[in-house]
Amino acid sequence: MAWASWTTTGVIAGLGGVATQEVGTITGDLTVHTTWYDGQADVAVQYTGALDWFTMGGSPVPAQSEAHSRAVHQAAVEAIRAGGVAAVPNVGPPVQRSRRAALVRDTVR
Repeated sequence: MAWASWTTTGVIAGLGGVATQEVGTITGDLTVHTTWYDGQADVAVQYTGALDWFTMGGSPVPAQSEAHSRAVHQAAVEAIRAGGVAAVPNVGPPVQRSRRAALVRDTVR
């Protein structure tokens, strides 16, 4: 079974904070953690330096690959910074460009 995880500390929640499933909205200096396994990404937040983790609203979300789950993590961090009672955004899988397309693009320049 493949899995991966990412953590971003020092994320300051924007006005309105972030929605959690356990305690409602939280604000302030947060840490964001995403774990990918079995085709899904679980996103959790905590007050930076605290012990308790809270499930971010909308989590878990489908994530087809490790790269897709990394994109979900980054989108969650950006949503939290934007505020507005942030929830995990719907992020499509990253577009895979073929090596040939990259070569053609580089040749045209």
